[in-house]
Amino acid sequence: MFFAVAVGIIALDGGSAGDKYNLFAQCLSTKGFKMYGADWCSHCQNEKRAFGDSFKYVEYIECPDNIEECRAEGINGYPTWELPDGRKLEGEQGLEKLSQESGCLLPANK
Repeated sequence: MFFAVAVGIIALDGGSAGDKYNLFAQCLSTKGFKMYGADWCSHCQNEKRAFGDSFKYVEYIECPDNIEECRAEGINGYPTWELPDGRKLEGEQGLEKLSQESGCLLPANK
């Protein structure tokens, strides 16, 4: 009985704090948002850290490993978010700004 209640609570809560942005990150990817960056970029690391474990759902292109793709997309700095309409948001954006631009909802803080 306790196990079923615990599983239900986890399901309602969306899981651990590390993956609380899963639905948000999935929404961004579904809508065509892409982040271009580099592992050594501290601003990219900050952006990734804001998502926690949920960053795995963000469409991410590591530019040093994909130089031609990043050049073709006109990526001039990191991080750069490419929006489905072709606009680019350069620099750290933060989750609130990405939510505003995408219409994807952020989970409520508890």
